[in-house]
Amino acid sequence: MWKYNVCILSTLLFLGHLMSMVRPTDAVSSRLSVGSTSSAAGLVGLGLNQQENLVDDSSNCNFTEIGTVNSNDPKVYACTIQNNDSQAVRISVKSKFAQDDFPILFVVKQQKSVLSWAVPHIIQNKYEYSVVGHTLCPESESEQSNGTHRNISIALTTSSPKTVPFTLNVTQVPNFKLTMDQKISVVATPSQSQYYKFQFPDGVQSVIVRATSESKLCAVISLQSINCPVYDQFRNVEFTGVYQTMTTQAAITVERDYFKGGGGQFFVVLVVQPDNKQCGYTDDETSTTGSSIHIRNKTIDIVVEETYSSTEYWRPVLATIGLMLLFYLVTGILVFVASARQDSSSSGEESTDQTVSDVSSNQPFVSAQQDTYGSTGRPSPNHVGHGGTSERRGSASSGSDEDDIDYLEDIEQEKEVYRTKTVLFVSDLSRKDPKLMRMKYRLYHWNLITIAVFYALPVIQLVVTYQTVLNITGNEDICYYNFLCANPAGVISAFNNVFSNIGYMMLGGLFLLLVYRKEYLYKKELALGNRRSEKCGIPKHFGLFYALGISLFMEGVLSACYHVCPNYSNFQFDTSFMYIIAGLGMLKLYQQRHPDINANAYASYACFAGVIFIAVLGVVLNSLWFYLVYAFVHFSLCLVLSAQIYYMGQWKLDFGIFKRIWYLIRTDFLRCSKPVYTDRMVVLLIGNAVNWSLIILGLVKQPKDFASFLLAIFIVNLLLYLMFYIIMKIRCKERIIPVAIIFLVCTGIIWIFALYFFSLGLTQWQKTPAQSREGNEECILMGFYDGHDIWHFLSAAAMFFSFMLVLVLDDDLDNKPRTEIQVF
Repeated sequence: MWKYNVCILSTLLFLGHLMSMVRPTDAVSSRLSVGSTSSAAGLVGLGLNQQENLVDDSSNCNFTEIGTVNSNDPKVYACTIQNNDSQAVRISVKSKFAQDDFPILFVVKQQKSVLSWAVPHIIQNKYEYSVVGHTLCPESESEQSNGTHRNISIALTTSSPKTVPFTLNVTQVPNFKLTMDQKISVVATPSQSQYYKFQFPDGVQSVIVRATSESKLCAVISLQSINCPVYDQFRNVEFTGVYQTMTTQAAITVERDYFKGGGGQFFVVLVVQPDNKQCGYTDDETSTTGSSIHIRNKTIDIVVEETYSSTEYWRPVLATIGLMLLFYLVTGILVFVASARQDSSSSGEESTDQTVSDVSSNQPFVSAQQDTYGSTGRPSPNHVGHGGTSERRGSASSGSDEDDIDYLEDIEQEKEVYRTKTVLFVSDLSRKDPKLMRMKYRLYHWNLITIAVFYALPVIQLVVTYQTVLNITGNEDICYYNFLCANPAGVISAFNNVFSNIGYMMLGGLFLLLVYRKEYLYKKELALGNRRSEKCGIPKHFGLFYALGISLFMEGVLSACYHVCPNYSNFQFDTSFMYIIAGLGMLKLYQQRHPDINANAYASYACFAGVIFIAVLGVVLNSLWFYLVYAFVHFSLCLVLSAQIYYMGQWKLDFGIFKRIWYLIRTDFLRCSKPVYTDRMVVLLIGNAVNWSLIILGLVKQPKDFASFLLAIFIVNLLLYLMFYIIMKIRCKERIIPVAIIFLVCTGIIWIFALYFFSLGLTQWQKTPAQSREGNEECILMGFYDGHDIWHFLSAAAMFFSFMLVLVLDDDLDNKPRTEIQVF
C-alpha cells in the first residue's frame, strides 16, 4: 500500500513540476493580447524566468541584438550597469517591417520607473518613424536598494501573427555628463530625442547653455530638474523646466539657485519638432516625406560656459553709473568756469545792457524792411502809429484768444490772401504778454508729467505680469531677448538690457538741471531790473525744454519696462516717448522764431496720441490696405502742415480753401512768379520731397516693423528742420557760438555710432522667437552689455547733446534786438 502511495505522490509531483514550467508561458501569451503598458510591465517580471527567451548580459549594457518577434514568441532582455547616476543607457530600436496595426511594443523596466513605446512611432497621426531611441533616466544611488549595480530589463511583444524582424541596440551614452567649455555634437530626430546631465562645478554660480546647428529644422532645447521621468517628447517637453525653440542657435542662462533642489544639477534636453511651424518656416528641403518615412535629422552642438554671476554685477553697474556721473562732473566744472567768467565781465556788460534798454524803451520796434509787403501790397501793421500804440495790441487780446496774431486793419479781408510782410522779425511774432505765453508753455511739461504717470503705471503692471508668466511656465519664447547676452538678476531675465536705460534717466535729469539753471539766471536778471531779455534775443520760454528733459527721462523708464519682456505686444512702450521727443524737438525749433503762433500743449499731445494710435494700428493691421490709407493720411498732413508753415499760421481749412489754392496757382505757379516766402518755399519743397519718398518706400517695402518706420519718419523730419535752422542762421549772418559747434559735432558723431549699433538687429519681434534668436550675438562690453545696450548709452548721449544744441543755439542773439532777428 505504501508503495502505491509513493507512486501516486511521485506522479503528482512530476505533474506539478510540468505545470510550473508551462504556466509562465501561458501567462505571457494571455498578456500579449492586451498590449497595455501595465500588462507589459508585469510580463517583464514573469519573462525573466523564461530562460529560452532571455538574453542576459550581466557585465554591462552594451550589445546589439538582431532578432524576430511575433505574437507567440516574445523576447525579454536584461543587463546590468554600474550604479552611478553619471552613466546612462540608451536604447535604440529599428524595424522597417513593423505595421501600424501590429506594432512592436517595447517596455523597459528599472527599479523605480517603467518606459514604453511602439515601433513604428507615429507622430500627430501624420509622420511615421521606423527607428526610435530613448535614453533611460539614470536613477541616483540614493534611490537604489540593490548595491552597486542596477538591473535593466527590456521586453518586446507584438500582436502580429507574422514574424517581424527588429534590431535592438543597447549602449551606454558617451559624455553623458557635460563638462564646462567642452563642446559635444548630438544628432536628434523627432523619434530620437537626446538629453545630457550637467552639474555646477564648485565656485560657479551662473552658466549659459548654448546650442548651435547649421540646419534650420525646428527643435526645442529644455533645461529640466534631475527627476524621473524626463520629458523628452515633442508633446511634453514644455511641461517643466526652462525651454526655447531654436533653428540655428539658442542659449539659456541659468543660475545655480534655480536648480538648488537638485543639488545644482539639471538635464539638457534636445527635441526635434515633427515640423517647422512652431519656428515659422515651411518644411525644409532637408526634410523628405516619403510614403511611410519622415526624415528630420538635426545635428546640434552643445557647450556650457560660465557667465556673469549676479554677485558680480556690481562691477559693470558701478562703471555705468560712474560714466553717467562723469557727465555731471564735467558739466559742473564747465558751469562753474562759465559763472566765474560771467561774474568777472558783469560790470562791463551792465553799461551795455543799460544802453540797449534805453534804446529799446525809447524807440519802437520797427522792422528794417517795414516797406516790404506781401503780394497784395497792403500796409504793414508796424506802419501804424509810430508813437508805439500798436506795439502791445497783442497783449490786450491775448488773454481771450492766444492764436489771434493778425494785426491787419481790415479784418474782413481774407487773412490767407492779404498776408503780412515778406520778411518778418521776431518782434513781429512775440507781441503777446510774456507772462501769458510762459503760462501757455508751462502746460507742456505739467501735462506731460500727468501723461507719463498714467501711461507708465499700467505699462509696469503689464510687463511684470509677462515676466511672472515666463518665470512660472519657463517658456522663454514669450520674450524676445538677446539670449546670448541676457544676464538675469532676481526675477528679471535680462537685467543688462533693463539697466542700460539708466543713461536716458540720468542724462534727462542733468538736462532738466541745466534748463532750471538757465531759467533761474533769466529770472534773476529780471529781478535785478535788467529788462534786456524782454527786448533782445529769442523770447525765453522754458516749458518745452522741461518737456524734452522729462521725455528723455521717461524714455528710459518705458524702454526699461519694455526690455523686461520685449515682444510683439508691448513694443510701442519703447517708442512712444521717442515720438514725443521728435515732435517736441520740432515744436521747440519752430517756437524759437514763432513764439506767438506755436501750437498749444493740448493740441500737440492730441496729435502725439494720434501718432501712437496709428503706430499701434500699423503693428496690428500690417497690410497693403493699411499702407494705402496711411499714405493718403501722410500725404494730406504734409500739404496741410506745409500751408500752415508757409503762411505763418494765417491759413485755415474751410470751404474757401479751393479758391485760395486756385489763387495761389494762378498768381505764383502759372505765371512762374517768385514765391513770396522763398526760404520757406525751398525748405518745404525739400521736406515734402523727402516725405513723399518715404511714403513711396512704405508702399513698396511694407515694413513689418511699422513702429520703427514711423519713428524714422519723425527723426528724418527733425534732422531736416534742424539742418534748415542752422543753414538759415548762417545765411542771416548769425553767429554759431563755439559751444554750439562742439555740441553739433558731438551730436553728429555719436548719432552715427549709435545708429550702427541699432542696426545690428539682435532681436526682431516681427519674426518667430526661434527666427529672432538667429540674430543673437554675444556680449561685447565688459562681458555684460550687448550691442543694443551700447545703443542705449550712445542714443541717450546723442539726444542729450541734441537738446543742449537747441538750448544754446541762439545764445549769440541775447544782446541783439528782436527787430533785427529774422524769422525763418
